[in-house]
Formats: sequence, structure tokens, C-alpha cells
Amino acid sequence: MRYEIRVDGQLSEALTSAFPELDHVLMSGHTVLFGHIVDEAHLYGLLARCQSLGLRVLEMRQLPE
Repeated sequence: MRYEIRVDGQLSEALTSAFPELDHVLMSGHTVLFGHIVDEAHLYGLLARCQSLGLRVLEMRQLPE
């Protein structure tokens, strides 16, 4: 499954490196992390990582394959 996670703010290189399995794009006012998610446990782990880093998730959605 491919997912997109949109977070508030433009993440620094240090923060984006906390998500080595995902690609990222900096947009105006937010950052989009995207990539292949293995299973639900992986997805929940990514969301927990966002929370532990103090990131505010604006949107999360599954992308077409």
C-alpha cells in the first residue's frame, strides 16, 4: 500500500531523516511524506513517530498503486 502523510510545517533535514523509508516534498506551509507502507503496524508506527517528534498530522490518505 502507498500512503501520503501531510504534516504541518516544513520539516528540517534532521526531521525528514527520521523517516528513511519515505520520500518527502516540501510544500508551502507543510511537508508531504509518501511511500510504501508494509502493513497497519508500520502505518501506526509512522504515526507514533510523528507524535513523538511533535509533528501535527494534517492529513493521511492511501494512494492508488
